[in-house]
Amino acid sequence: MGIAEKATIQADRSDAFDVIIIGAGLSGIGAAVRLQRDCPGTNFAIIERRDAIGGTWDLFRYPGIRSDSDMYTLGYDFKPWSSEKAIADGPSIREYVNETADEYDVRPHIRFGHKLIAANWQSETSLWVLTLETPVGVKTYYTRFLFMCSGYYSYDQGHQPEFSGREDFKGTWVHPQFWPDDLDYVGKKVVVIGSGATAMTLVPNLASSAAKGNHVAALAYLRYLAAFGRCSRQLAHATPASSGGL
Repeated sequence: MGIAEKATIQADRSDAFDVIIIGAGLSGIGAAVRLQRDCPGTNFAIIERRDAIGGTWDLFRYPGIRSDSDMYTLGYDFKPWSSEKAIADGPSIREYVNETADEYDVRPHIRFGHKLIAANWQSETSLWVLTLETPVGVKTYYTRFLFMCSGYYSYDQGHQPEFSGREDFKGTWVHPQFWPDDLDYVGKKVVVIGSGATAMTLVPNLASSAAKGNHVAALAYLRYLAAFGRCSRQLAHATPASSGGL
């Protein structure tokens, strides 16, 4: 009898699963916990191309990285966010996701260093056939259900508009997605292109050690108000510990 004919895929097969989750970030870890809770006995694996849990919150390391949604609703319903800081910093969210993975014994199900390069539906067996790049070469996995929790942007190349004359710029050009660990911006004048959530977190943190201006100070004040809003504090105290978001 083939694996497609069984009620569940054999647990002793290392290449076949009832469910495969793509991504070990906030969504992927949450999906795994719910799968174990709501569908006990399901044979599953998490495919993660990097070597760490956390997804966005492990990849991005620029100064001031934080959530742009409050963690009381972005966090898990089964493990409510307990910190008073609703708009949380990246390291705190990364710790929260890792803590959840260990608390609910999800980590053993993660295949680190596995990159999905193709997914094809096989009608004759009613299975997804996945092609993966791994540290030991290309592998093929099979699954009944493919759960995509991989985010919506490229880890290999962030959005990079073309700027005329960029090649003439003599300073350092940095993309937040690939922030160098050894970048020294102390005492230097910094120009941030963009006015979205990344800029609103990046600018005030750069301003704490780089050349300052009044416009930077105003952005820092807005960030403080967002992170410690009076409304979020009141909601946190009024909401039962068993409630949550994601």
